[in-house]
Amino acid sequence: MDINRNVLFGYLSKADVEDVERMNAFWGDESWKDLLYKKQETLFGDTQHIRIENYNILAKKFSERLKKVGFNYVPEPILMRNTKNGPLYYLFFASQRDVATHIVNDIFNKYRRTL
Repeated sequence: MDINRNVLFGYLSKADVEDVERMNAFWGDESWKDLLYKKQETLFGDTQHIRIENYNILAKKFSERLKKVGFNYVPEPILMRNTKNGPLYYLFFASQRDVATHIVNDIFNKYRRTL
């Protein structure tokens, strides 16, 4: 939710430097920019980065990054929504032990069935 509110502006140039740095630290590098923004040339020949509205890509790639840094068990995250069904954030779980994954998958699957 913090990422969506404070970093992912419609135009990357409108994000505060501190917020972009925080996202870089959270993500581990700047590759998130290529996932969420496309380059577009302006009328005056400048290039700007415009946000792509696809949070599923970010969630999928973050799961992959968790596995890459040593978490062997990363079940599919749950998209948490508000009372009007608007997306709020993804709930992730990452573990190095298989037993925890089975427990979390059971909880996540029960929750998914109620959506």
